[in-house]
Amino acid sequence: MPLKPRILSVAPMIDWTDRHCRRFHRALTQHTWLYTEMITTGALIHGDRARFLRFNPEEHPVAFQLGGSDPADLARCAAWVEQAGYDEVNLNCGCPSERVQKGAFGACLMAEPDLVAQCVDAMRQSCGIDVTVKHRIGLDYDESPQMMFDFIGKVSEAGCKTFIVHARNAVLKGLSPKENREIPPLRYALVQRLKADFPDLQIILNGGIKTIEDIHQHLEWADGCMIGREAYTNPWLLTRFDSVTEGGAISEVGSRAEVLQSLRSYVESELAQGESLRNLTRSWLGIYHGQPGGRLFRQVLSDATRLKTNRWSVVEEAIACTADKQFA
Repeated sequence: MPLKPRILSVAPMIDWTDRHCRRFHRALTQHTWLYTEMITTGALIHGDRARFLRFNPEEHPVAFQLGGSDPADLARCAAWVEQAGYDEVNLNCGCPSERVQKGAFGACLMAEPDLVAQCVDAMRQSCGIDVTVKHRIGLDYDESPQMMFDFIGKVSEAGCKTFIVHARNAVLKGLSPKENREIPPLRYALVQRLKADFPDLQIILNGGIKTIEDIHQHLEWADGCMIGREAYTNPWLLTRFDSVTEGGAISEVGSRAEVLQSLRSYVESELAQGESLRNLTRSWLGIYHGQPGGRLFRQVLSDATRLKTNRWSVVEEAIACTADKQFA
């Protein structure tokens, strides 16, 4: 089966890339792959499954990231993910948090390639959508490439053909998740070597990618780039992504204010169903990053008193603080 192109994607980020964030990102880019935040198998099996699986049809192409290490549980959840309509199910083998480690999944799974292979095989047997894996290049302070190459070799034999590689080690003890995104050095050359040694696999690079220039440089050898925190702190960057994925064609998204205006009906519909304005708009705070009035925009859209009103007029008030005159 031919691999779907994943030239650009936005990384799954816990507590960040919820369905409201993804709906916002889709207003900025039409062709970039979007990922859910990581949801554990336990949450799907024992929690509010419908809520966890819910997404907006506009989000396609959209992938669901699972956290877990039991093949049977992952297979069961992968089937639900497919039934819900997602385009891909991704297994998290890269999160270094201690909470995740206690659940015996995330980055610690890199030390158990046989188990991950069993998980991937079980998931592939239970669903017809792509099963992919996101992981790090190694664990703790061991910079030998052997662990990653053994991991890729074993898991690819189980049928996984797409690997999203965060080009840093995961330090399991002593570093917070935030520090794990900053302190272990980026080693892009190792991922480039991985692609050279496994040319038939789809290798997506993640970690430290912040500009369109970075993206073009990495796409000279990688099959795709996944952007993390920059997509959240500076979301307007996403408006340039379609020009990369579509061979230079520039998407006409309008002004920042026009993008937000296009989301008004979505916001008001969600407010009518009991959602809060804070949850709906928190991913918007960086849209005026580096622009005149951007700080005041963030202040208004972060003001607890205003947000409690749950009215669209708060968004209009925030935009009025900027130099964006195209808002209507």
